[in-house]
Formats: sequence, C-alpha cells, structure tokens
Amino acid sequence: MGKLLYNIFIFLYPLGIRIAALFNDKAKLWINGRKYQTMHDITGSPAWVHCASLGEFEQARPVIEKIKKDCPETKILLTFFSPSGYEYRKNYPYADWVKYLPMDGSRTAENFLRQVNPSIVFFVKYEYWFYYLREISKRSVPLFLISGIFRSDQPFFKWYGGLYRKMLSFFSFFFLQNTDSQNQLNQLGFQNAMVAGDTRFDRVAQVAEEASSSSKVEQFLSGSQAEIVAGSTWPEDDKVLSHLANANPGIKFIVAPHNIDEGRLAETALLYKRSVRYSAFTPGKSDAANVLVVDNVGMLSSLYRYGKICFIGGGFGSDGVHNVLEAAVYGRPLIHGPEYRKYAEAVQLVVLGASFEVNTALDVEETVFELLNNRQKYDAAAIAAHRYVQENKGASDEIVRWLYKKRLLIK
Repeated sequence: MGKLLYNIFIFLYPLGIRIAALFNDKAKLWINGRKYQTMHDITGSPAWVHCASLGEFEQARPVIEKIKKDCPETKILLTFFSPSGYEYRKNYPYADWVKYLPMDGSRTAENFLRQVNPSIVFFVKYEYWFYYLREISKRSVPLFLISGIFRSDQPFFKWYGGLYRKMLSFFSFFFLQNTDSQNQLNQLGFQNAMVAGDTRFDRVAQVAEEASSSSKVEQFLSGSQAEIVAGSTWPEDDKVLSHLANANPGIKFIVAPHNIDEGRLAETALLYKRSVRYSAFTPGKSDAANVLVVDNVGMLSSLYRYGKICFIGGGFGSDGVHNVLEAAVYGRPLIHGPEYRKYAEAVQLVVLGASFEVNTALDVEETVFELLNNRQKYDAAAIAAHRYVQENKGASDEIVRWLYKKRLLIK
C-alpha cells in the first residue's frame, strides 16, 4: 500500500509542477532545468552528493570541501531537487558537475545510476527517494546519510511507515546529529550509525571567519543607538518587528526577507515606514531611513555580525524558524517566534539562555530593551551563543576521518 501511494505521488508531483509552472517561475525552473540537462558529460566514478535544496547544501558543503582538499583527484557530482538550491549553486567551484536530480522512478533511477556510476553516495539530512536508494543498494555502492536527524513524529516510526523503514535499510551508514536520533534508529533495529554532529556548525564557523565587510551597511548604521539584524523574515515576522522599528527611529534595522520578489519587497516597504532598499541606499540621501531592506541573495550570513541583537525569521510559520546558527556564531543574543521546537539547535539555544521566544510585537519590544538595558543578561546570552557553536564544531572532520579509516576515501 505504501509503495502504491508513493508511485501515485511521484506520478502526480510533476503534473502538479507543470500546472504551477504556468504562473510560477520557480516551478518553471524545476521543469526546464530537468528538460534540457544531460548526464552524458559525467565521467569516471564520482562521489555523488545529493541535497534537497540550499539548506541541505550548506550541511554538505564542509564535507565536500574537505574531501576536495584532502583528495583533489576525487570528482564530485552535486545534485539538487529544488531550483532554490540548484540556481544558487550551479557554479559551485568544488563540484565537478552540478545537476538537477530527475524525478524518482524505477526506470529513471536505473538510467541515472548507469550513466553516473558513482563510487560513493551521500544524501543529506532527510532527503529520501525510494527508487534511487534501492538502485544504489542493488549496485552495492556505499550510501551514507550526512547530518541525519530522526524524531518520533516522522513516518519511519508510524504504523504506516513500512516503505520509509525500507528506505533506511538501503543505507550503509548514518552520520547523525544527536543521540536522540541514534536512539530512534536503534529502536528500529538499525545499529549502523554514529553521532558525528551537525556539519552546519562547521559551515557557519567557516562563513564567520571569511565574512566580508560592507561599506554601504556600515554607512547606513552610522550614528545608530543600536543595531538589529533580522534574517529570512516572512510577513508574519515583519508584522511583529515593524512596530519596534517604526516606534524607534534611533535604532537601525537590517531586514533580509526570505523571498525578495517585487511583491514581497513592496510589502516590507509598507510595514517599515522609514525603510530603504539596499540597492537604492545612498549616503546623505537616505539618512531618514532606519530600516535597510536587503534586496539581494547571499549577504545575510555575513550581515548578522552587524547586529547587536539578531532576529531569526520563520518562527511564526508552520515550517519553523530558519537557521539560528548563522547568527549564533557571531556571539549575539537571538530572538524568534514560537515555532522552533522541530530544530534541536534552536531548542538548545533557548535552553542555554542564548535565544528568546517572542509571540507578539510587545514581546519583541520588551525582550529587545531588556537585553539592551541589562548588560549582564546580554553578555550571558552572547557568550552562550558563541560557546554553543564553538563546542559543536568538528562533524565534517569526524565523517571524513571515518571514511578514511574504512578506506572508502583514499588520500
């Protein structure tokens, strides 16, 4: 029954995307990207790394770059399911090939594996495609999950999760984020796992070390009473944050919306009464603005370092808060909405007193001013955030070291 439903899903999903492509640019990229690509240029037997989207790529990236550094002869095939990952990283220099993953299917998976002929395969976090995983296993290719995380509410642990548990059986080994995940797998009878940690800690530490300054941002922040950087915000985030920004013109805000299409940018302009877009900011002409709206992609991880306090978006939506580690690495107190409990690192930062949950605009105001006016509380939160990241680095080294030991990678 599970397999039948899965087959129906992989049949209907592309049809739904084709309909959506009539009016949605992202869906159009999903269709066209697969339509015109070929695998015939892939040679040898590369290491294949698959990521659902950009977030998973950031977890795979430290491992990819360590492999390339230690084993430069190893060819890397990087695949994405989502255009938001592919379009942003299609020219990633550490991958020899960057491709869209064709939609799953028995014949598709057979053709893909025959053409690509990988020597080793890495899937990231929780991306599972039955026919691809089965075909990899049939070919006895080593298959690993990087930064895996398992919770009791996932289908693997439900009465209807037989197909999902079958997918787990195809993996050679699991590199997990935490002991809870290992315990969950053990309950299903899988012992082929180790707690390596979350590779995102390695990535955010690397980004922080390489973060570049922005003269435009520094000019905007000049003369401010305090600085708040809000990253990956959705309309619900901006609605609660804009009250603080509108009522406190002396505080400077940098707001990076999760989506930067024209409609979304126009929406932020309505919410933040004294705002200017990054692309339009001109010193001397934009002095009245206390909100800088970032209308480009790629700056956010470096911008967090300018915040006295960092607001992480997504916490008012069903998908939950976005990447809290990108800000925590700089040793800044964090604020976010109530939807964060699916993410272990967000939960831990709240427990440690480094991050604070807010539910209303009044909560935002009270929390911000308490942190700004209580030096002891501010410093404790900042130190806890920085220490948490530093103490959890090293997952990438752990994974690659294990692969060397098993002679699955040769220096």
